[in-house]
Amino acid sequence: MRKVYVVRLVGRCVVFVLCGLVWFFKRESFSVLEGWNFFEGLTPFHILWCIWVFDMLEQMLPITKKIPLGSAKHFAHRFRPAEIKESLTKDNVTKLVAKNAEALKKYIVSTTKAAYKVMILWVLLLAVIGVLYYTEVIDKSVLFMISVAFYVCDLICVLIWCPFRLLMKTRCCTTCRIFNWDHFMMFSPMMFMGGFYGESLFIMSLIVFVIWELCVLIHPERFWEGSNEALKCSECTDKLCTQYCRKLR
Repeated sequence: MRKVYVVRLVGRCVVFVLCGLVWFFKRESFSVLEGWNFFEGLTPFHILWCIWVFDMLEQMLPITKKIPLGSAKHFAHRFRPAEIKESLTKDNVTKLVAKNAEALKKYIVSTTKAAYKVMILWVLLLAVIGVLYYTEVIDKSVLFMISVAFYVCDLICVLIWCPFRLLMKTRCCTTCRIFNWDHFMMFSPMMFMGGFYGESLFIMSLIVFVIWELCVLIHPERFWEGSNEALKCSECTDKLCTQYCRKLR
């Protein structure tokens, strides 16, 4: 999985470079971002749009193909109830269930508080971007390039270093509370530009975000390694975050 993600990071860097070259030398190509121009012809930007839409569909649908557990842990088929090591007698079963429920609640509350600290910082960043756009310091093509830059940074966070870990205090991507916020963060600058291209991507990313948050609310047990055996470091099959987990194996 890590090798696949390294290849994807290289591919995203290539996409950023190519989009940058278009921005410098053929900026009129960004007219696809205007209004309904999306439907007036086929361009490389349409291919990129299709890739992004497919990536988000993978996060919304319980596809059985191999995708990182961190991105799919909200699905029932990736949930493995943690084994209870203690012997269950009639005397301790009620206490044990209550104890685990309280620990799960504490975990979800603490990680959600941390998650929304990240959200506050992201909203502040978006506010700056919005001000720059509406004061015409930047245009739609720059908003697009910012989203493509975030597209690259997404995998840098997974493979190299993630600044959000400082707030989340998350061990790795597999247990990350905000793993599927990636597309919402990536396409949030596009909410300012209008037009089918940007609005369709932003709305779809918002749907992914809402599904994820609803799953945290309805099925919190899928997000905690204390209740989901699959999230334990010893059970890891993705090996995306080896720089963080090597000591624990």
